[in-house]
Amino acid sequence: MDIVTVGGVKNPYDCIIGSGVSSLLPEKIASLTSAKKVLLITDDNVDLLYGEKVKNLIEEGGFLCHKFVFPHGEEHKNLTTVSEILEFAAENELSRSDLIVALGGGIVGDVAGFCASCFLRGIDYIQLPTTFLSAIDSSVGGKTGVNLNQGKNLAGAFYQPKAVICDTDFLSTLSPDIFMDGTAEAIKYGVIFDRELFDKFKTDFKADISSIIKRCISLKAQIVKKDEFDKGERQLLNFGHTIGHAIEKCSDFKISHGKAVAIGMVMAARGGAKMGLVKTDFSEEIASVNALNRLPISADFSAEVLLDAMLKDKKRSSDGITLVIPEEIGNCKLFKISTGSLYEFIKSAI
Repeated sequence: MDIVTVGGVKNPYDCIIGSGVSSLLPEKIASLTSAKKVLLITDDNVDLLYGEKVKNLIEEGGFLCHKFVFPHGEEHKNLTTVSEILEFAAENELSRSDLIVALGGGIVGDVAGFCASCFLRGIDYIQLPTTFLSAIDSSVGGKTGVNLNQGKNLAGAFYQPKAVICDTDFLSTLSPDIFMDGTAEAIKYGVIFDRELFDKFKTDFKADISSIIKRCISLKAQIVKKDEFDKGERQLLNFGHTIGHAIEKCSDFKISHGKAVAIGMVMAARGGAKMGLVKTDFSEEIASVNALNRLPISADFSAEVLLDAMLKDKKRSSDGITLVIPEEIGNCKLFKISTGSLYEFIKSAI
């Protein structure tokens, strides 16, 4: 078992990583909260695998547990789902001292965290990630949110969990396709911060999965400590995401988040080099690692279509958008691209 502490926030918390650590959930609920009731939030896919097991675990710990299950998929990461969960919580009389547990991947974690942030003006929650992607990225750092018709994560809040319990046993039931989404995010951490981590993905890295999760969480914890509210250095974690979010939206979310980010990383590196923002073009090396891990390297959307989607991104300011571009593998920089130059950037990146 490994523990990474996320500090620099109002209430620091531990991310616990290892085989079988989900068994610690009742103990953590008791030690970290004063909850009597627990609202377990999951989706229908995860519920079939782990819903009753985790609900029974919570109840065996002496807590009353209500379970809310919503349909899987990005199209259900919206305010309708949030409203249904909040009504369910109110009907079951959760109090301000009670707790939400998010059991699932990034969508479940984002939705459950957002509900926790606004129900009764904020109640505690614990993240129990079940995917590689949510374990290394979305469950840590307190970003919660849902999509609006105009784009991803346009409604949300920064709201830190009480704990993250990452049971690596959950990863054994992931399909190769879902596992790939997490691989893309892990590659992202390597490009931004750590050449040695990046190089792991040129080999069969799965035997080293626990240490990779620990390394990714440690890197994110360092950034969150410096910039909890995404005003500066934390924006480095958006490498590949601004273009990636546009690709997701343009595909009507048929291209999943991780695969869109994989493409976005290649495009950001290529565009940055062709626009003269960095000296070296690392897009081919990133594309090669993507391909080794069966991740895509391009998408068939025009610059005009992608531009329209990017201009609706939540990270856009009145005078442009900040993109993350590698100066070398393991060292990325933030570059402000004006709205007027953004089309040229995208066109050069395709």
